[in-house]
Amino acid sequence: MTPAQRDISRKLRIFNYAKQIGNVSAACRHFGISREIYYQWKRAYEKDGEQALVNSKPCPENPKLRTKPEVEEKILHLRRTYHFGQQRIAWYLERYHGITISAGGVRCVLVRHGLNRLPRNERKRSPVYQRYEKQVPGHHVQIDVKFLDFQQPDGQKARRFQYTAIDDATRIRALKIYEKHTQENAISFVDYVVGKFPFRIQTIRTDNGHEFQVKFHWHVLDLGMDHVYIKPRTPRLNGKVERSHSTDQQEFYQLLSYNCRFPEMKPGLSEIIRVSLGTWMRHCNLPTQE
Repeated sequence: MTPAQRDISRKLRIFNYAKQIGNVSAACRHFGISREIYYQWKRAYEKDGEQALVNSKPCPENPKLRTKPEVEEKILHLRRTYHFGQQRIAWYLERYHGITISAGGVRCVLVRHGLNRLPRNERKRSPVYQRYEKQVPGHHVQIDVKFLDFQQPDGQKARRFQYTAIDDATRIRALKIYEKHTQENAISFVDYVVGKFPFRIQTIRTDNGHEFQVKFHWHVLDLGMDHVYIKPRTPRLNGKVERSHSTDQQEFYQLLSYNCRFPEMKPGLSEIIRVSLGTWMRHCNLPTQE
């Protein structure tokens, strides 16, 4: 329902209620308006019909202050495609397009086009926890695994596993996709991360998954790094890698067309996913997968 339709519906509801109870004063008290306003609306309605019930703006709009059409188009594209919030849209436009616009200006565009509310299937905000942040690159590197389900041509699902590492200080990420969820692949991924990151890693932090148990733990120690586990049922302690997985899902995987034929796949990664993943990582200005 548009704002104009809401105005008309509300005022007609007031008129009908006053007619139903036969008392204008009681109806005005019920809806919190004055009798003067009620009769002003009623005279306008009797003279010009329903369109007279639409609330007029307090002052005429200044076209010089309105956001340019090409900027509006970019804002609407980011909202409809990626479901970005108003502040994130403002940051994105400034970073990638050199367009400076306030979050309030973005909101005005979204409200004008009826896009100020996100779809109902968007997840609600999580509780806010105290955020800890390291200042030295390599002090803490968080590692976790994201489960991926792909649709095969015969309708069956094929599962793959995205191993992700993110540095707590710089947010530099490295990731690979494997066919199996094992300690051997976790060990292989750690070796990949050590060669990929441009600084020495001091501590690896993981959850208590089976892929990060004894073999993985001793391999990390043999490489001269510490390995610490987060407390059970506290994924927020590895919050940066968890949040990066959420971003991957919302802005990459749910927009990716899964038209992959798995018998023709390279081991662990189809060509379309490999190419798209490289594009996604370059978009994020992060290290790309080989």
